[in-house]
Amino acid sequence: MSSFFYYILPALGGYTLTSMYLLKNPHILHRKKRTAFFARHISHRGGCGERLESTMEAFTNAVEEGTDMLEMDCFMTRDGHVVVSHDKNLLRLTGHDVPISSLNFQDLPLYKKRLPVLFYTGHYSSGTDRKFTLLEDVFRKFPRVAATIEIKENNSQLIHKVSDLTKRYNREDITVWASESSSIMNECRKTNSSMPHGFSLNRGVLLLLLFYSGLLPFVPLKEDLLQFYLMSIFNRTYIAERRILRNRLFIYLVEKLTMRKSLFKHLADRGIQVHLFVCNRDEDIKEALDLGATGVMTDYPILLSDYFRRNRNQE
Repeated sequence: MSSFFYYILPALGGYTLTSMYLLKNPHILHRKKRTAFFARHISHRGGCGERLESTMEAFTNAVEEGTDMLEMDCFMTRDGHVVVSHDKNLLRLTGHDVPISSLNFQDLPLYKKRLPVLFYTGHYSSGTDRKFTLLEDVFRKFPRVAATIEIKENNSQLIHKVSDLTKRYNREDITVWASESSSIMNECRKTNSSMPHGFSLNRGVLLLLLFYSGLLPFVPLKEDLLQFYLMSIFNRTYIAERRILRNRLFIYLVEKLTMRKSLFKHLADRGIQVHLFVCNRDEDIKEALDLGATGVMTDYPILLSDYFRRNRNQE
């Protein structure tokens, strides 16, 4: 027992102090990442609180309001077009219970005239544009606006088409691969490793384990962005489908584990951007920035722009 106290405790103490020092000074071991963009203002589904989600009208509104990045999801139609849509099935968006992959692009139905804002219960959006948007049209109209594209199905043809479009429009450096699935992310990275990419769910969990074990300062990270929920929005402005995400105790524990300012600062110091979402009220935006987020994702681009204008000291 005496040898434990004599050798192990000093070693643990030294490890802890070294880890804490390197957490605050990551430049000692790691070269800071340099991406071609810095996104502080991110528009979720193009800003789906102000216009119908993922439509060209939504993207145009967000860009005119000065957004730095457009967030979107993509699927492929039967005739091989890459369509911007959050949902694989069209029931919620159009009232037609069919998958996008079963229809040709020209046969896709119109959006409903009014859609609920998922992350702001009781609020709705509308717009004059009710047509589905091609990813290519977004790239063509906004060639130098950064975009984060979430791939939700392991479809090699879809992934290759997204990659080909980024190459065709010379925007590999400002188009981000995003996916919760590690297997999908691996396929994306294998297809095009020139594009920046975010953390998958499994890699995010590993990030937390490294942080709490003190190993994070010593480990290289290949990701360029961390995009994660602002946990306080759960049970308040967002009614999640999964029952466990409606459990206040569970959300409280996850919030305490994940919303760590020291973690976010460490990542930012290593050049890894931290985007918290979906912030649709002033107090949510302030909380995200106070936690150390480098960027805020919102359904309301005008709201976020107004917040930044009113609070220039936080920019």
